[in-house]
Amino acid sequence: MGSREPFCPDCERESSEVGRREFLRLASIGAAGIAAAGATGAPGSRLLSAPAEATPTGTAPESSVKELFDLLTPAQRKVVCFDWNHVDPKRGLLRSRVSNNWQITEPSIHSDFYTPQQQRLVRSIFEGIVNPEWHARIDKQLKDDTGGKPFGGDQSLAIFGKPGDAKFEFVMTGRHMTMRCDGNSTEHVAFGGPLFYGHAASGFDEKPGHPGNVFWEQALATNKVYEMLDGKQRAIAEVAKSPQESSIAFRGLAGKFDGLPIAELSGDQKGLVQEVLRKLLEPYRQSDRDEVAQCLTKQGGLDKCHLAFYTDQDLGGDKVWDNWRLEGPAFVWYFRGVPHVHVWVNIANDPAVKTNAVG
Repeated sequence: MGSREPFCPDCERESSEVGRREFLRLASIGAAGIAAAGATGAPGSRLLSAPAEATPTGTAPESSVKELFDLLTPAQRKVVCFDWNHVDPKRGLLRSRVSNNWQITEPSIHSDFYTPQQQRLVRSIFEGIVNPEWHARIDKQLKDDTGGKPFGGDQSLAIFGKPGDAKFEFVMTGRHMTMRCDGNSTEHVAFGGPLFYGHAASGFDEKPGHPGNVFWEQALATNKVYEMLDGKQRAIAEVAKSPQESSIAFRGLAGKFDGLPIAELSGDQKGLVQEVLRKLLEPYRQSDRDEVAQCLTKQGGLDKCHLAFYTDQDLGGDKVWDNWRLEGPAFVWYFRGVPHVHVWVNIANDPAVKTNAVG
C-alpha cells in the first residue's frame, strides 16, 4: 500500500486554524529549540525516522497529558495549546468540535515538530483511553485510512486549558478520528465531548458485509435486535430516510425520535439492546464507560431511547441494515455504514449541551 492518503469525497480534510506559512515558521523555531536541547544532551532530543514505539507508562493517561504539556517548548505551545474556551473564527468553540476528517492543529504527531519522548507520551495517552483489546484494531483502521501511515502519521493534537488545573482536555484528530482525554473535567458530557470514528477497510465504497472493517461487528450486534422484532415493531423501527450524518444535536425530553421506543420492547429484546450498548462501549476505558452509564441514568436510561434502522441505504439489499441510530434525550450513537463506516457519538447528562459537529 502506498503512502498517499486515499481520496474520500464525503470526508474532505479540513485545514487547521494555524496557517501553513505561520506553522512552518513556528515549527522551525521549535526544531531549533529541540536541536539546542540535543546539543546539551537533554532527554528526547533524537528525532525519529521510524514510528515511535509504544511504551505504556502504567500511569493514568491524564498524568501523561500533564507530562506532555510540561515537556512542550514555548514555540510548541503556541501551536498546539489553547485557552479552555478558545473560539476559532471559522470553526467555533474548538474544544468541542467534531468532524469526520480534520486536523485540529497543523503538525502531525509523528513529525519533527515533536520529540520521540513526546511522541511516546501521546501513544501512552492513546493506549490509556482505549481498551487494550482494541489497540491493534484501531491501529489497523488508522493504517487503512491513511495509505499505510503508522499511528501519529496523520493525526494531530491540541491541549485546552492547563493540565493539572481544574479543567483541561487533550484532543486528537485525523481522518476518521476524534478522541479525547479530559479527566472528567468537562461538565455534563461523556468522553469530554463528541467523538467520531470510522473505517474504509476496502476502499471508499465498501461491499455488503464490510469485509475487514473493525467496527462492523457493532452493526451486526444491532441487527440481532432487528431480527428479534415482530412485524409491527419492524414497521416502526424502519425509517425511510437517513439523517444528515453530522446531525447529532440533542433533542431533549420532548424531542421526536426516529424508530422504535426501547421502552416498548420485551425483556429479551431489551437485553439485546444492553448487549449492543456494551459492544459500542467496548473500545473505551472503564472510566469512560462508567461516565456514559451515569449520563444515561440521569436522562432515564435506555428506556428513554429509540432505535432506528434506515432503509434508504442498504448495501446489497440484504436487510442487514448499514445505517442505524440509537438516540435519547441527550444520547446519540449514529452508525452510518454507506459508502463506508462513519460513526458519530454525542452523550451528555443534560440535553442543553450544545453540539459543534460538521460533516
